[in-house]
Amino acid sequence: MASKNKSPEQKQYEKLEQKHELKRPVLQNCVKAFFVGGTICLIGQAITYFYIYFFHFTEQTAGNPTVATMIFIAMLLTGFGVYDRIGQFAGAGSAVPITGFGNSVISAAIEHRTEGFVLGVGGNMFKLAGSVILFGVFSAFVVALIKTLLQIWGVI
Repeated sequence: MASKNKSPEQKQYEKLEQKHELKRPVLQNCVKAFFVGGTICLIGQAITYFYIYFFHFTEQTAGNPTVATMIFIAMLLTGFGVYDRIGQFAGAGSAVPITGFGNSVISAAIEHRTEGFVLGVGGNMFKLAGSVILFGVFSAFVVALIKTLLQIWGVI
């Protein structure tokens, strides 16, 4: 809305609103997200090396158990209320890695546990994560289809 179409009261309210609006520490939030997200990824890399050296996985096969372990750790931390504090501190730094997926699944399950295990926990566990899973599966299908067609046509 253009400012010339606003009444004097609206203009005065906008000035008051701008005066009292909190300034967000964008750079500080970005730095916190970067370091917390990096720490989560560092822990994931350590878990990968753990599977490689102690269970003799290869780099290619250590990925799946690493992802499962990271999701399990995130779910435990969410259940104990620790991951929520990490999320409040780090913002997207804790939501973007795979641990954010585990947090979203278990948070919905904890929230709806009073409705019972089947309809509450089971029915609501994948409310948010379901769309992520669907998008991931569909994206993988499209990429595989494109790769297959390119191989059939002899491009790659």
